[in-house]
Amino acid sequence: MMLKKLALAAAAFLAIAAQAEAKDWSKIRIGTEGAYPPFNFFDSDKQLQGFDIDIAKAVCDKLKAECTFVAQDWDGIIPALQAGKFDAIFASMSITDERKKVVDFSRPYYNTPSAFIAAKGSGITDVSADALKGKTLGAQSSTIQSGYLEQDYPGFDLKLYPTQDEVYLDLASGRIDALFVDKVVGMDWLKTTDGSCCEVVGKDIPLGGGVGAAVRKDDADLRDAISKAILEIKADGTYDKLNAKYFPFSIWID
Repeated sequence: MMLKKLALAAAAFLAIAAQAEAKDWSKIRIGTEGAYPPFNFFDSDKQLQGFDIDIAKAVCDKLKAECTFVAQDWDGIIPALQAGKFDAIFASMSITDERKKVVDFSRPYYNTPSAFIAAKGSGITDVSADALKGKTLGAQSSTIQSGYLEQDYPGFDLKLYPTQDEVYLDLASGRIDALFVDKVVGMDWLKTTDGSCCEVVGKDIPLGGGVGAAVRKDDADLRDAISKAILEIKADGTYDKLNAKYFPFSIWID
């Protein structure tokens, strides 16, 4: 009987301790890049806009949480999360095994293929490593696209850049022969005056396991809450409305 009482007391203590340690997610800080249109970018009024931003806001509404956004350079976005600068990342971050070693991810909220873009009239139609031998290729650093180039195009002259805008600039200026990017992001640039120089070449290349919200390893409760909210905004039609706002096709991933 004494052992049973002690066990019950210990269980009660652990339950109270767990409640005491539970984090309050009524206020959530969201980290994003702000330089990856149409997913996240600053408008002319210096306000964050884009699909990532709208999805994060919809998730926060479901969680009944007050959310604020923090812009962070891409290369430092995971270290900033771990340092407590913000609580979750909504920045078109692809779910990869390498990243899962240091952060946790919600269920994915979209998936799009990657593609090569080259100057019009370049003659590039085959984007295999054999066909592109001798070409200079570019991508934004610390992305699944740069990782793919480093792994599948060994020995190539690869140029990696802190921002996607710098990749575009070097392609338009002829300093690289082709760039590799999320196709939706690349096609958004092609619609601009600067992007009129170039075109998508070769076939689409699917990479990664979709895009999710990243959280710290010890914030599993926030991860699960975000995953649940993502499914809820899909079920009630909010997701599809936001999808249609930016894209003429569905980017949802089951």
